[in-house]
Amino acid sequence: MTLVHSLPAPGVALTRIDRAGARNAFTFAMYEDLAAAARRIGADPSVRAWVIAGREGEAFASGTDIAQFRGFGAEDGARYEALLERAIAAVESVEKPVLAAISGPCTGGGAVLAAVCDLRVGAADARIGIPIARTLGNCVSAANAARLAAVVGLSRAMELLLSARLLDAEEALAAGFLTTLVARDATAEALAQAARIAGFAPLTLAACKAALRRVEREGRAARDADLIARCYGSADFAEGVAAFLERRPPRWSGA
Repeated sequence: MTLVHSLPAPGVALTRIDRAGARNAFTFAMYEDLAAAARRIGADPSVRAWVIAGREGEAFASGTDIAQFRGFGAEDGARYEALLERAIAAVESVEKPVLAAISGPCTGGGAVLAAVCDLRVGAADARIGIPIARTLGNCVSAANAARLAAVVGLSRAMELLLSARLLDAEEALAAGFLTTLVARDATAEALAQAARIAGFAPLTLAACKAALRRVEREGRAARDADLIARCYGSADFAEGVAAFLERRPPRWSGA
């Protein structure tokens, strides 16, 4: 098996990275599947939050299957990085909250995938890093280096890449890579968080994600007029005000 998609709870989509015996390493076809899943989930109004998890007892994802790199040259490397970028950018562009449930190794492309998720729930056995300087001898793209630095800071990203070591779960939490740490079963915790988030105002969640991503790129001068108009002009905002004044739970429609 490769990627397994399901709807385990109302408003929640789950994608499991499932390659038994391969430490959940990605094939090139799996990156294409991930990009397609991101587009599908992003366009599905019934999905309010997305959880990405690894096969239990294996890993979150141990990067790309190294067997895929046999006979590679410079042009192959460029095509591979473009493929990886399409998959990572597709996940990154999903307006809905995306959560990573991390147990075991989360390395290479797996670490980049987790970095573009909005929340990262880790189990105590989680290990995070991009150890390519001591393993493969390839490189990370500038875009993926920036994504890592956006999560843990430039200095820690530099230390991780140059030392080629893996952060343990406690270090990853302290560095800001993990947003929640649990003793075990990161998937159950991520699904619980996703179910709670799925009950919130979807346009507000999308606007929060967009605002933070724009501030990351543009600073305080980031444009926001479209976000303000979309939220304040929405039926959901009118519903939220009415529900608050009537002392009842709001019924969000995403419109």
